[in-house]
Amino acid sequence: MTDGTPSQQQLFVFEHDAGRLELLIRIVYWILIAIVLWVYGIIACICLIVQWLHILILGCRNEALSNLIKGYLEYMIHVLPYTYFMTDKRPDIMPVPVKVFEES
Repeated sequence: MTDGTPSQQQLFVFEHDAGRLELLIRIVYWILIAIVLWVYGIIACICLIVQWLHILILGCRNEALSNLIKGYLEYMIHVLPYTYFMTDKRPDIMPVPVKVFEES
């Protein structure tokens, strides 16, 4: 039974077992993820420049620009465990909504 609250899981967890076949599939997957990250990163960089100008001129942040930049950072963190051999669980190639929390 679920109470409607989203589930949380730690992203960077050691997994002992690793699949050899997944290691070969990972190469193709890396290429696809790299292309998406590259395009998304260029867009996020442009948004950073526009956000900087927005803050300089108007003295406040633009929420849409901030959300796009945040989405890029969340996607990058979402794919890191797979790209750094920490897990065999494949992330989605296209960005999906994820939340990143800092434990205090």
